[in-house]
Amino acid sequence: MFSGWIYDHLKPHAAAIKVAHPLMPRAIAAAKKKNDRIDANKICDCLRCDFLPEYYMAPTAIRERRRTLRYRSLLVRQMVQTKIKISTLLMEAGVSCNKSKLHKAGYFRELLASNPDIDESLRSLLGQCREMVVRLSKMETDLIHSLQQDRLLVERVERLMSIPGIGPITALTWALEIGEVQRFSSIKKAISYCGLCGDEQRSANSVHRTPISKQRNKHLQTTLIEAAKMAPRYSPTLALLYDREKQKGNANRATLAVARKLVARIKKANPRKIEDHGIAFCRDHFSPNSGNETPAPVTLPASIGEFPALRSLEGVEPVQVPTVPMSVKAPVVGSMIYIETLLESAFAT
Repeated sequence: MFSGWIYDHLKPHAAAIKVAHPLMPRAIAAAKKKNDRIDANKICDCLRCDFLPEYYMAPTAIRERRRTLRYRSLLVRQMVQTKIKISTLLMEAGVSCNKSKLHKAGYFRELLASNPDIDESLRSLLGQCREMVVRLSKMETDLIHSLQQDRLLVERVERLMSIPGIGPITALTWALEIGEVQRFSSIKKAISYCGLCGDEQRSANSVHRTPISKQRNKHLQTTLIEAAKMAPRYSPTLALLYDREKQKGNANRATLAVARKLVARIKKANPRKIEDHGIAFCRDHFSPNSGNETPAPVTLPASIGEFPALRSLEGVEPVQVPTVPMSVKAPVVGSMIYIETLLESAFAT
């Protein structure tokens, strides 16, 4: 809770700061004799041997906006609790109502004015609860709007929202909770961080797995599971995935499968990775001193639909490019410059 401002306070006065993960240094917590001096020595030994489990500290700008987004979650919880309180008060007084329309402004106003079972004291409480719901809803809308218009986040959020099934809340939560997605070397590690897989304890031939891990980012886990429940409505691919997993007999596992698929799509849609990959490819293969002047045969992929920017060319037959002025050992999917070069060479012949 307090590591953020301590980190910012110490950063200008230190050459490097490393924040240890609180769950990893078990040797300190399990020691028979424990005091500050012994703990400091053990931490120094771990750091000297490169065994210190380092905790990722997001930049200050990201942490400030993350605090705003998490405050929005508090507003939503309070709003839901107030709505439940309204239903409870009506139930205690024996007032019948349409639950699907209860929290709509017009129906609620008509209910208070026309129902004879609501006395003055109850009407006053219901009115105060309704005012609180409206106020909390407006505050939540303003917070989300301010984050969406933030110059630091607007481009990344728009790219994430272009993925079917990803809305503004999911996009903002991913951008602010993950920070630099390059710190996850694989999709499996990103899924594990989001808490969408179970723990595994293996000993010899005995394997014990739990349904879902408790060591996770709970904000990301909650948001992604909620998004996974709605995503099949907007993506036929995710709908097929959900139906296939649900046929195995467990709807919750089907939702988790959709959430893991969303994480894979979001990680692949990271714009920074594509940009860095393209720059590195151009530097390695188009530099005058790169030495890659030997022509190499290259075949364009048969399914152009894999590349969103080239879907207008769907149905184009595979093209054999006899000579390309560079040495290519593997197709580079991330670099649009590479694809455009191949297309120009193909259509030129």
